Amino acid sequence: MGSFPLLFAGALVFVVGILRPAPIHATPAATSEPTDSLPADSYLTLVIGAPEARRQALAQIDSQWQPYATALLLETMRLARDPRLPGQIVKLLEKHTAQNFGFEVEAWWQWVWTHKTELPPAYAQMKSRLYSVIDHRFRRYFNARWLPSARIRLDEVRWGGVEQDGIPPLRDPSMTTAADANRWLDEEDVVFGLVHNGEARAYPQRILAWHELFTDTIAEEPIAGVYCTLCGTMIVYGTRVDSVGHLLGTSGFLFRSNKLMYDAQTQSLWSTLWGEPVFGPLADSGIRLPRYPVVTTTWSAWRERHPQTQVLSLQTGHSRDYGEGVAYREYFDTEDLMFQIPQHDKRLRNKDEILGLLSADGQPLAIADRYLRKNPVLHEHLGQMPIVIVTDASGAHRVYAAGATTFDRLDEDRLLDTDGRAWRLEEDALYLKGEEPLPRLPAHRAFWFGWYSAFAHTRLVH
Repeated sequence: MGSFPLLFAGALVFVVGILRPAPIHATPAATSEPTDSLPADSYLTLVIGAPEARRQALAQIDSQWQPYATALLLETMRLARDPRLPGQIVKLLEKHTAQNFGFEVEAWWQWVWTHKTELPPAYAQMKSRLYSVIDHRFRRYFNARWLPSARIRLDEVRWGGVEQDGIPPLRDPSMTTAADANRWLDEEDVVFGLVHNGEARAYPQRILAWHELFTDTIAEEPIAGVYCTLCGTMIVYGTRVDSVGHLLGTSGFLFRSNKLMYDAQTQSLWSTLWGEPVFGPLADSGIRLPRYPVVTTTWSAWRERHPQTQVLSLQTGHSRDYGEGVAYREYFDTEDLMFQIPQHDKRLRNKDEILGLLSADGQPLAIADRYLRKNPVLHEHLGQMPIVIVTDASGAHRVYAAGATTFDRLDEDRLLDTDGRAWRLEEDALYLKGEEPLPRLPAHRAFWFGWYSAFAHTRLVH
């Protein structure tokens, strides 16, 4: 991925091989937003215009150069159909920035983010028009009227290579029994386990890697499970807040290599890691989706604890190779990122796994997976709350409020405290006769770079 041609070719392989490709349409969606006297149509012409029109558009951008043009030209380069256009854009970038990154697109983006150029309302309009040639629904994402309430920078929102829901979410997916799943799930296959009000579900990673999002109902509660393959997170959210349901989908865009969702009603963009709307009509709503505890474990370990579990069925309505580790194998095997991020923290490697937690008031805590495996019963604090993190033989992590109790070792499904008392370890709480249950707390795994990009102020235990 050392040059633009290689990166662009890689993106095409990724799109064709895994996702439903997004066509480029000749006619963009119309817009009535103001242009602020800036050459908005010039960038669009670079994508869909005839050769002479493209030459004139480049000349117009050159003569009316604005600092934010660097970001817009990088976005335009991603959509180029004429193989000559990337080279022409690079020459223009080098002329006006005095930088010499050539076709190193990610280096250009790093330069853009370092300079944090002020983005005028016209930037949103231009982005809207550019991406409407891919999917007319994208036009609603970037309405300039939502800029005052935006919680993220639009030059950090990058297209992932697909249309809206081009990575098809699973809606109310079919479930099957553990006995049936035994026929096609191997003992060490990774599953994401969830129990709510006594109802157990297992969602195999090998299926979700192709879909990244499901909406379902468990114990009469609407939920969305979001698996961001790029940042290694699997989070389960309740989607009803203050009696209002939010139907979430895959937006087609990323923020700091983290999947952005959208809601069907308002087309607001939502952060996967925050569980909150970040751009659009709901960005200043204060909505925060409630999180459910989810565990990453093996099929054999989950089945042993929950023999009556329901399992996400292979009958998804889509034709995919659902073999273990098939999707994104090359991505998972390296430390390289598909989409670069503004800042890295080198205390851990990019894709080192951490367990991520948020306190009730939003204080983040990250604990390295390898540290937890060395310390299978670990006491910590989440904000002001004493907690205990329990790691079993499968490597699964579960987090509980600890109260005033100190635990020192795990004995199968019992957690022993320092007084020798054996607490029963369940998915919803730790139980001991005569004592108040110690509730389970939401936590999930993530790649370090993804967690840090969302929570740069996180405390890290490693």
